[in-house]
Amino acid sequence: MARAEFESQEAVSAVIPDNSAVPVAWGYFQDDPSKSFYMTRFRNLRARPPPLPQFLAVVKKLHQTSVSPTGKFGFHCTTYWGPPPLINDWTDSWEEYWSRQLRSDIAYAQRRYGEDEELITLVEEFIQKAVARLLRPLQTGGRTLKPSLCHGGLWDANVQIDVDTKQIILLDPSAFYGHGEALANFKINGTPVDFQAIGEPRYALQMSVVDLYKAEVGASEPQDDFYDRHYLYGIMYKYLTTCVIVSAKDKMRLLLQKFPDGFEGFKDPNTVYQKAEEHSESTVGSPKSNIVETAALGQSSEIRLHDDQEVTTVISLEPPLEEENQVVTLRTVCLAEVAEK
Repeated sequence: MARAEFESQEAVSAVIPDNSAVPVAWGYFQDDPSKSFYMTRFRNLRARPPPLPQFLAVVKKLHQTSVSPTGKFGFHCTTYWGPPPLINDWTDSWEEYWSRQLRSDIAYAQRRYGEDEELITLVEEFIQKAVARLLRPLQTGGRTLKPSLCHGGLWDANVQIDVDTKQIILLDPSAFYGHGEALANFKINGTPVDFQAIGEPRYALQMSVVDLYKAEVGASEPQDDFYDRHYLYGIMYKYLTTCVIVSAKDKMRLLLQKFPDGFEGFKDPNTVYQKAEEHSESTVGSPKSNIVETAALGQSSEIRLHDDQEVTTVISLEPPLEEENQVVTLRTVCLAEVAEK
């Protein structure tokens, strides 16, 4: 664990040196190799709730300026969130990383507190449906997700103020490259995500952090899933506390009720654009041809394409569109894209 602490703090300090406890060394005691030590440069710290704008500015810099050395999610060594280890093997998929970690945490708790067959069954359904529905869209449909360096253990005690410099200092990280948005679960992050403790009422920073993070740092696409992802990430934290398993089960069931069809029920806002673009490439083709109209607004199940010879083609949409501004926005994009071609 001493090495994990050192490597985590070193990674964080490389990005935000003025806002971290810079590590010096780690190792094992010569007279007792079962014990280890970890040292940092001294800072005169006080445990005070930081001003939210300044706190988020530090987190934003950590998340947005850090670069995964492999371009993947994970970390170069095992880190720990308390006793449970983070499974940091590198992977291209955030959904895979998060699901893998949830299964690992469950296995750890089962060994320690006894088996819960209902929980095991529930979690597998939860991963197959709710997790897939909320995390897979982050990296499908043309969307990409940057692996950001996440602190991994942001809570009140690990966010303090340097009395001498007046700077916010982040302590005791359990680092990994993950989804920075997960910080929005931290209650004064992110997967094990940076914000995943934020949703807990026993911590000082409440939902205002989540709302301010979305406003100041931004939400990943699809943005409509932001608060549901926050809720999902909070379940990981709920489970890791292990003393609120019943609450974690209830939260899982709520998301399963909301997303019973899993990823298959996801209505991708990029679908209309992709279908219209494919059609323009395969059937419009001629330099004189272009799309002059797209479909009706709201509850539309088709999109109508017109070429310069007044031939109308209808493309069916599955599933039908439901949101009016979704069609309006995509209509404009589609027209612009085809015009460029």
